[in-house]
Amino acid sequence: MAVGIFDSGLGGLTVLDAAQRRLPDVDFLYYGDNDRAPYGVRDAEDVFQLTNTAVHNMWDMGCNLVILACNTASAAALRRMQEAGVPEGKRVLGVFVPLIEALTERHWGDNSPPREVEVKNVALFATPATVASRAFQRELAFRAIGVDVEAQACGGLVDAIEDGDMILAEALVKSHVDALLRKLPSPQAAILGCTHYPLMQDIFQAALGPDVKVFSQGNLVADSLADYLQRRTDMHGSGAGGYYTTGTPERVSRHATQFLRREVNFQAV
Repeated sequence: MAVGIFDSGLGGLTVLDAAQRRLPDVDFLYYGDNDRAPYGVRDAEDVFQLTNTAVHNMWDMGCNLVILACNTASAAALRRMQEAGVPEGKRVLGVFVPLIEALTERHWGDNSPPREVEVKNVALFATPATVASRAFQRELAFRAIGVDVEAQACGGLVDAIEDGDMILAEALVKSHVDALLRKLPSPQAAILGCTHYPLMQDIFQAALGPDVKVFSQGNLVADSLADYLQRRTDMHGSGAGGYYTTGTPERVSRHATQFLRREVNFQAV
């Protein structure tokens, strides 16, 4: 039985790795649309169509629950898919939820009116598509008031990480942080709104300074998933786990192994 984790490329492996450590008895099916990555530079309609197709493929492969471990997909496709309706017994969830829970210190099921929270100035680092969607700000507004979110589109960073060019990736992080700090000089918290970015968390933290609390998604998503599966045992699915890609399996496996620093073997969808 497998829980599905979807990403446009390799970034979702940071969520998968945390989920596997948190839930060692759960099988996971990872599906990377590497042939069409990255999603962060595509328009919203394109992202929706690609995400919708991939998630339906994963349901057909036996997953009852699919986590969109791609923030761009969560921003552009999740709400639209949920509003259109999903097949009986199936679910699709995104990765904004645990971040907002952590930032606002309230549970997702808390439907009380928005209230003031301790953190007032938040830096959001994300792909250009996620920033353009304003999905994070929209979801946050349902739960908190008085929070100033300054977003920085981190162009080029996903490509550098996927290519394994950590020197370029580090330079880009520093450049994007500098640009953000010119707009918001004293953020209290920073959101790493892309599942690739946790690999650069130490660089983000160093550039932002020790007084800024940095939130990334891996462990937060894993903890929320563990709680969800405890309440919804029917979401474990009936298919087998594994690693699947729309790209070239040998190339993707090689990059994924470097990405996670352990052997990972993908097969073609």
